[in-house]
Amino acid sequence: MDNSTLPFIKMQGAGNDFVLFDNRSLKIGDDELSEIAPVLCDRKFGVGGDGLIALCYDTSKKADLVMVYKNPDGSDAGMCGNGARCFAAYAVTLGSPKAFSFRVHDKIYKAAVDDQNVTISFPLQTEVIEEKVGSEAVLNVYTNTEHVVCPVQKDQLEDEKQLITDGRYLRYHNHYQPVGTNVNFIAGVNSDELCLQTYERGVENLTLACGTGAIASALAWHYLQQSGEGTFSYNVKVRGGTLNIHFDFDETSGNYHNIKLEGPATFVFEGNYYI
Repeated sequence: MDNSTLPFIKMQGAGNDFVLFDNRSLKIGDDELSEIAPVLCDRKFGVGGDGLIALCYDTSKKADLVMVYKNPDGSDAGMCGNGARCFAAYAVTLGSPKAFSFRVHDKIYKAAVDDQNVTISFPLQTEVIEEKVGSEAVLNVYTNTEHVVCPVQKDQLEDEKQLITDGRYLRYHNHYQPVGTNVNFIAGVNSDELCLQTYERGVENLTLACGTGAIASALAWHYLQQSGEGTFSYNVKVRGGTLNIHFDFDETSGNYHNIKLEGPATFVFEGNYYI
């Protein structure tokens, strides 16, 4: 990139905030995106965000668009659900129809934008796996990115210092190397509602929301309650608001499928970053 400015949009989805820009004409390469993500996401010296999102054409023609997502440390994420909702709302302002497909790595997602509420359909069949990691009993739930879920008491969700300590222990545990994992702490409210705090890999801290973490947590809460077969909708309360998770469960196979993430996507401001 030459010595110029980068036009960007700042958005947030349930408090998960992102720096987004249209990369269709700029064509900034993957390595350079990894270099500028820590700069742009820095809350003191940059714009500030939980991730950087570049909107690109899909040259493979498999989907309408491509979402390239970088963590604040410049690393790749398998998928970012809240980022995807912001990406979808942003795409519509650039002329995309309100229902379209987009690719993240090799997986194709579907977006439906309704005012400031966005639903993302995940190309995902997954299961909940019980694991023992050191002295910790956790539930491993892959949601196109790595997640573990830890049930706790409601008051433990308020002890953020302890959550960060426990989150880092699991995130960096040898069991999950080399990529590590995201760590979700959940407390049930009722049969279809739960509270969540997520320690996010790449951010290396608690965030106000995590979309793929909310999916993992909803499936884990269904599993813990042994709620059986059928179609379900769960409300997941995060620090930044409420996310709605929709899914089907097949008892014979133990598979969760037809998974959708629904929630807000809000524009915060736009500007130019001086490269």
